[in-house]
Amino acid sequence: MIPVRGLQGHRVAVLGLGRSGLSAARALAAGGATPICWDDNPAAKARAEDEGFTCQPLKTSRDFEDIARLIVSPGIPHLYPAPNPVVAAALAAGVPVDNDIGLFFQSFATEDWNNLDILPRVIAVTGSNGKSTTSALIHHILTDVHRPCQLAGNIGRGVLDLDPPIDGEVVVLELSSYQTELARSLTPDIAVFTNLSPDHLDRHGGMGGYFAAKRRLFAEGGPDRAIIGVDEPEGQFLAGQLAEGRADDRVIRVSVAEKLTGPRWQVYARKGFLSEYRKGKQAASIDLRAVPGLPGAHNHQNACAAYAACRSLGLAPKVIEAAFHSFAGLPHRSQLVGEARGVRFVNDSKATNVDAAAKALSAFDNVRWICGGLEKEGGLAELGDLKTVRKAYVIGREAAGFALQLSVDAEVCTTMAAAVSRAVADAQAGDVVLLAPAAASFDQYDNFEQRGDDFMAEVQTYL
Repeated sequence: MIPVRGLQGHRVAVLGLGRSGLSAARALAAGGATPICWDDNPAAKARAEDEGFTCQPLKTSRDFEDIARLIVSPGIPHLYPAPNPVVAAALAAGVPVDNDIGLFFQSFATEDWNNLDILPRVIAVTGSNGKSTTSALIHHILTDVHRPCQLAGNIGRGVLDLDPPIDGEVVVLELSSYQTELARSLTPDIAVFTNLSPDHLDRHGGMGGYFAAKRRLFAEGGPDRAIIGVDEPEGQFLAGQLAEGRADDRVIRVSVAEKLTGPRWQVYARKGFLSEYRKGKQAASIDLRAVPGLPGAHNHQNACAAYAACRSLGLAPKVIEAAFHSFAGLPHRSQLVGEARGVRFVNDSKATNVDAAAKALSAFDNVRWICGGLEKEGGLAELGDLKTVRKAYVIGREAAGFALQLSVDAEVCTTMAAAVSRAVADAQAGDVVLLAPAAASFDQYDNFEQRGDDFMAEVQTYL
């Protein structure tokens, strides 16, 4: 646990008592603060009370008169589309609003670090797609070379559940826009921006607000080194804002769309090969085509970002390349479920938006595509021509409407069982049955993991 520093003797409100909220309450108590907790869910409130925490409603600004700070869980809106009433009451009372990420950065460094030979470092990864794989890949590489490290944030443990770092340890954090937007303290040593595509627009008031939430990690975080995916205008803009000049190697540019040139430090992948250039000279080249855990251009982008982060820590290219080959990938992200009669089954349930689904589709040929769910703002136009798709099998409560927007032959299946059954019946040797929904899961499932698990369970009956 990372005890919260700077709030000893103060009453601190905690709104939302899921994983991050309860973790924050424990860390606040460990640091000498008094948590005052609330959740509209009676079961969540009961769990907090069972741990001895005080739970009381926080309805008006008067309820915040003796509160030093409000800690808000990621799923609770604090601005758009409208602030949660508890957040609104805190703001009306002039109480600062924060989250567990802000508490972590406020509390991570301690006086004990004066006794360490090598100071701990934090790598923070954000972006629309690929941040989980990039974070896990960095952690895997560091583990492979026996560098002490921990993985947390949107993946693994909550940030305040981490162990106090030891000499030379690296903490890898995956951070969502919900987390970066609200954190009052953001001070990573290395920050990674994978890419940007429309997502969570209702929570950020549009694309500009969404980008601004990601940008805070760099503009306000002030990392020593920034690794920026520059395949979208926002990434190019961010890299330009952070660099002092064309040769400033504090910014490492990453691309899978073009060969990067110039005197800068850059890492790009083309035709399956990762290349590192620094000061106009090639420093390394890695063949990614033979790395089974990183299929497709989108995973090559993840590999480039993870490579750049590890190079920033001083790891040698050959060491990183060796670790790539033992990376198994993450569940629900281009996950090979199995193969039968020459047909492969791949679970990419995490492809919850159009951009992620398009990248998953581009990684394979002859795709039997299972898609659909709770459609996100912006529609499906950005999917493109779907040239690798032989047929789509649409699930979800609004499957018929979803299917009408597709430019390929589409069959309305509604349920996962029906979609897998129809795809298997149609599939021929060399085909790939791919779950890449391009939509949220909440119309039929609690989360994308549950949707992916359902796909894998249905597939097992045909293997």
